[in-house]
Amino acid sequence: MTKPISYADAGVDIDAATRATDRIKLLAKQTFNAQTLSEIGSFGGMFAGAFPKLMQPVLVASADGVGTKLKIAFLAGVHNTIGRDLVNHCVNDILVQGARPLFFLDYIATPKLLPDVVAAIVGGIARGCRENGCVLLGGETAEMPDFYAEGEYDVAGFIVGVVDKEKIIDGKQIAAGDVLLALPSVGLHTNGYSLARKLFFEVAGYDVNTRVDELNMTVGEALLRPHASYLKPLEGLLDSGMIKGLAHITGGGLTDNIPRILPPGTAVEIKKGSWPVLPVFQLMRRLGNVSEAEMYRTFNMGAGMVIVLSQSDADAVKLHLQQRDEQVFEVGRVVEGERFVNLI
Repeated sequence: MTKPISYADAGVDIDAATRATDRIKLLAKQTFNAQTLSEIGSFGGMFAGAFPKLMQPVLVASADGVGTKLKIAFLAGVHNTIGRDLVNHCVNDILVQGARPLFFLDYIATPKLLPDVVAAIVGGIARGCRENGCVLLGGETAEMPDFYAEGEYDVAGFIVGVVDKEKIIDGKQIAAGDVLLALPSVGLHTNGYSLARKLFFEVAGYDVNTRVDELNMTVGEALLRPHASYLKPLEGLLDSGMIKGLAHITGGGLTDNIPRILPPGTAVEIKKGSWPVLPVFQLMRRLGNVSEAEMYRTFNMGAGMVIVLSQSDADAVKLHLQQRDEQVFEVGRVVEGERFVNLI
């Protein structure tokens, strides 16, 4: 008689999934507010969309992942920062339109569900949600044997925010003579890791535990620094009318992201040396003899968010940020042209 075969024999542990879900429920509940109408585990998350202070509320949505930064987490065995990366990246993407986050959903896929690892990932997501004032409304944890390499996983996130239609930041008013300000990054954030891994691990022969004096930390610590959120620094400016455009410097670096918000007939000049380039970028360039152009189109180079505004408003915005202990640098200006970035 054939031995009965279970789902566990095929590599899927339903009991482990149940244990993980129980832990996720506790983490998610810490982010709930009065607009949350459902519990984790429902087929769909419910959120009451009441916006009495907004004349014409517009929902803004975005989805993203963390890319091959996950490979660093696997090597280091550190899984509690990836969730913050995911949330903060998505928050910044809708912030560019002037939207504040409402709720977030996550997706985690792994070949073997390990409750402790999943709890660490979701713990980071929950922390990111709390720090940005949004609800972790739900998600999906998929156990997929033979689909991913053992010990690895993938994560993705989906965010929804809201902005008053009259307050949408769309870049349409950007004009020649406007000023560019930059808010600093804390590292690579979530982009350029395929090149970074090649430079650190193949070219230099480092591993995640190698301490590098130039970085004043290990390679793993430098590469796992969580993506910064720019919601709090910009909170008091989003409704001011002074911000004409925002560019989140992600994949494509400064040269490819800024043109995405420029109207026809405009271009940008960026003054190199007008903000501090982080040591991690200087080291990578030297390790691989990477061209300057390649660095600026791959990495944020220390500038995580770029603000475009009129020259007449620049001092007021700088003062606003500096009074809140936020660093800000004037890095360039808008000129006539057709949506390009010139590094000078």
